[in-house]
Amino acid sequence: MKIIDRAYRSALLAILMLLTPIAAEAAPTDDFHGLIEEHWAWWLKTNPIAATSLGVRDHDSEIGDISLAGQDREAKAAQAFLDRLERIPADALTPPDRINRAILMRMLGEQVEANNYGQRMILLTTYSGWHQDFAGLADNVPLRGKADFESYLTRLEKYPGYNDAAIAVTAEAVKKGFVQPCAVLGGYEKTISGVIADDPAQSRFYAPFAKARPVDLSDGEWAAMQARARELIRERINPAYRKWLDFYLSGYLPKCRKSVGAAALPGGKAWYAFRARAMTTTDLDPERIHQIGLSEVKRIRAEMDEVAAKAGFASREAFIARLRTDPKYYPRSADELMQAAALMAKTLDGKMPGYFKTLPRLPYGVRAIPAETAEGTTTAYYNPGSPASGIAGTFYVNTSKLDQRPLYELPALTAHEAVPGHHNQIALQQELDLPAFRKHAYYSTAYVEGWGLYSEHLGIEMGLYDTPEKDMGRLSYEMWRACRLVVDTGLHAKGWSKAQAIAFMTENTALSAANIEAEVNRYISWPGQALAYKIGELKIRDLRQRAEQALGARFDLRAFHDAVLAQGAVPMDVLETEISEWIRRQAGS
Repeated sequence: MKIIDRAYRSALLAILMLLTPIAAEAAPTDDFHGLIEEHWAWWLKTNPIAATSLGVRDHDSEIGDISLAGQDREAKAAQAFLDRLERIPADALTPPDRINRAILMRMLGEQVEANNYGQRMILLTTYSGWHQDFAGLADNVPLRGKADFESYLTRLEKYPGYNDAAIAVTAEAVKKGFVQPCAVLGGYEKTISGVIADDPAQSRFYAPFAKARPVDLSDGEWAAMQARARELIRERINPAYRKWLDFYLSGYLPKCRKSVGAAALPGGKAWYAFRARAMTTTDLDPERIHQIGLSEVKRIRAEMDEVAAKAGFASREAFIARLRTDPKYYPRSADELMQAAALMAKTLDGKMPGYFKTLPRLPYGVRAIPAETAEGTTTAYYNPGSPASGIAGTFYVNTSKLDQRPLYELPALTAHEAVPGHHNQIALQQELDLPAFRKHAYYSTAYVEGWGLYSEHLGIEMGLYDTPEKDMGRLSYEMWRACRLVVDTGLHAKGWSKAQAIAFMTENTALSAANIEAEVNRYISWPGQALAYKIGELKIRDLRQRAEQALGARFDLRAFHDAVLAQGAVPMDVLETEISEWIRRQAGS
C-alpha cells in the first residue's frame, strides 16, 4: 500500500479547510487516521527489509536494529503510540475504526509487554535465527534493476554490524541464563555453517547474480556488480557467519540449559502466560488450554479408531504402525516428493472456485526447504509473497529424511500451507481495503494458523481424503495440533520432560519419529506459538456451526468463507463479533 505523500496530504488538507468551517480542534477520527499513518511509517522504518518487500523503497539500504537498545527504543515508541490511542475515545469513531483502534492497541500493548521480559534476548529457535532470516534476503526483496542490486549489495556490506549486535544480545542472554535447552540444539550449528560457501559463486547470497543481466545495466556494470558480490561474500558475509558459528560452538552451546520448560527461566511462568494470551488472542490460561487439548485428543482418537476399522485393521495402533513402516507410502527421491506436492497444489487450485467467491490474484510456487535447515525443521511451511514487489507466495516442502515424509499426508499439508490455507488467506489479506498495518502485519497467529487448520478440515468436503491412508493422515494432522495444546502447556506450565512430550505425540499421532522430534524441539524452543492453531480452528468451526444453524437452507458456504476472510487476520473476539453481525445481516436479507 502506498503511503500518502506528505506534500500531497498537506495540500489536500489546505483545500479542505477552504471548504469546511474551521473547528476548534481536530476531530477524533482525523487524529486517529493521522496516528495510523504515522505508526505505519514508523513500522516501515523499523522493519526496512519488510518495507522493501512491500514496495516502499525509502529504507532500501537498511537492515534494522536488533540490539537491546534498539528493542528498547521500539518499545518506548510503541508506548507513546499506545498513550495517544488511549486518548482517542472509541465511541467517537466509526465502527470500522473502532476495530482498527482495538487491534492496534492490542498489537502495541503486546509489543510493550514483551519487551519487559528477559526472554526478548533469545534470538533463535529451532525454527529460526537472524542468520537464517538474512540468508533468505534475496527471496524477499525485488531484484530487477540497478537500484535493487545496489541496495542488496549495501545490505550485504552492513550485515557484519547487524550480526555483531545479535551476538552481543546473545552473549548477554548467556550471562543471564536465557538460553535454549541442550535437548533441542542437536545439529543447530548446521543452520549457520550451511550458509558459508567457500566459493562465493555457490553462496545463497550470490544466487541473484547468477541470473540474467538486468536491462538497465551494461555488461561492464553487471560484471562489476558480480565481482563486488563475490568480494562481499568472501570478505564480509562468510567471516560474519564464521564469527557467529565460533561463538555458538564455544560460547553458547556449552552454556545451554538442562531444563526444557519456560517456567525454569526467570519470570518464565508469567512470560508463558503472556505468550498463551498473545498467541491465542484469548484470556485462556495454560491449564484451561491443556484441558481443551485433552478433550480434543479423546474425540479425534475415536475418529481414528473408526477409520482404522474401515481400513480392516484391528486397532488404530496397528494401522498407524503400517503407515509408519510400509515403504510404499514414502517417496523414493526428492523429485518424487516435489512432483507429488506440486500435483496436489494444482489439484486444490482447481477446486477453489467451488468453495470461495473471492480468490487472490497473487500466485504461489512450490520449493524445497533450504538444505542447511531442512533436517531440523518441520515438514513444510509457507512464505508470503508481495504483489507490490512482484514476489509470489511460496509453499516450502521438506525433502530431507524421505523415509519420514509420507505421501498420504500431502493433501492435508498442502491444504494448510498453500490453498485454501495460508496462501489463499494471506494473499487475499494483501488485497483488502484495510489500513496498511492490518494488511501486512500478521499479528493474529490464532487467526492465521486457525484458518490453516480449518482448511485441512475443509478438505473433507473438497474430496481430498479419498483413501483410508489420506483420511488417517488428515486425522493425524488434526491430532498433531490437538496434542500441541497438551504438550506445549505440559512442557512449559506442568513440568513435562522432552521424553514425556515425545511419548504423548507418538502414542496419539501417526507422525513419523523424525517429525515428532522436530515438532517437540519446536515447542520447547518457541513456547506458546503452537497453541494458536487448534484454538483458532475451534473458533472458526464454531462460528460456521452457528451460521449453519441460524440460516438453515439459506446458508451459503462460499459467502461464509468470504466473510471470515474479509477482515484479514483479527483477534478471535473481533472475528466472532464480525461473523455474528454477518449472520444477522444474512438472516435479515
